Amino acid sequence: MLAVSAGRLAPPLVVPPSRLTSSSSRRRCWPPHGGRSATSAAMRGTVVAQAAAPSPPPPPPAHCPVVDAHLHVWANEAESRAFPFHPGQEPTIPGDVALLLKSMDAAGVQGAIITQPINHKFDHSYVTNALRQHPARFIGSCLADPTQGGGGVGEMERLVLEEGYQCVRFNPYLWPDGEKMTNGLGQAMFARAGELGVPVAFMCFKGFHLHAEEIEQLCAAHPATRVILDHFGFCHNPNHPDATPADLTTWDRLLSLARFPQVYVKTSAHFRVSRQPYPYSDTWEQARDFIRTFGAHRLLWGSDFPFVVNECGYKEIWDLLRSDTTGLSKDERLWIQGATAASLFPSAWKS
Repeated sequence: MLAVSAGRLAPPLVVPPSRLTSSSSRRRCWPPHGGRSATSAAMRGTVVAQAAAPSPPPPPPAHCPVVDAHLHVWANEAESRAFPFHPGQEPTIPGDVALLLKSMDAAGVQGAIITQPINHKFDHSYVTNALRQHPARFIGSCLADPTQGGGGVGEMERLVLEEGYQCVRFNPYLWPDGEKMTNGLGQAMFARAGELGVPVAFMCFKGFHLHAEEIEQLCAAHPATRVILDHFGFCHNPNHPDATPADLTTWDRLLSLARFPQVYVKTSAHFRVSRQPYPYSDTWEQARDFIRTFGAHRLLWGSDFPFVVNECGYKEIWDLLRSDTTGLSKDERLWIQGATAASLFPSAWKS
């Protein structure tokens, strides 16, 4: 399981006094044995509601596909002769398209967003082949190339306009040393993504606090560009006994992004941010915080295949979303399991 680095503390967030006076009580209300007491639920609901109260979303569509909004695929050994890996990025676990389709079919998941993996880096040919072979099942999220002399805006445009990618991923660790996602190229790619109508997904692998300011600046400068935060923003639950003051500060800052109406969040890769074993109860408390601030219609579910296979299993993470463990209402579950994705990508997953 990934341990998100604490790193340096993010700049202090200005929050209403009601939230500041409630922070310590939030830390104390974590229930024993992974349960969630009525007192905890009421206290957290009040605190988060004071931070932001989203407008009630419309009812989700009656019929909507189940969509895995975050996963990866890469070539198997035989396929790698035609689709080679980037040097030094050879995978250690299987993650080919055939295995993905088998896993999705067994779980009853109809569609997915394939995020270009680092294993093939900027060579999108394997994912592009999967999109062409299975257009009713998959859409693609390409990987932005901000490297010196790299593809930049032009390659992103080609992948969207010629290859049909419908999302672009910003990986801040691919920017040149000392450069931020808000540099000239980052601003240009982010703005052009908005013009093309494709969301930008942020992968804050080393911690949201390291990139919060950049994301805020990009959102403020380019409100037409929709944003998706991967994997709970890589934030731990701030109410867990092992949480630090930095965890709470970072979590508050992440929730504050709800003020930007173009921001969405993936409740994905639970195993990466949870401090508990399956069923990752602490992450479902985080999901309820997101619902109270962003609204369920701005949340997406994702498995993080193939990594999830060795953690709890693909079908198991999907079964969990459908279980009573999550505390979600029927409409909340429908938005998260596919309706939000369908609203963001209305041309996708048509049978």
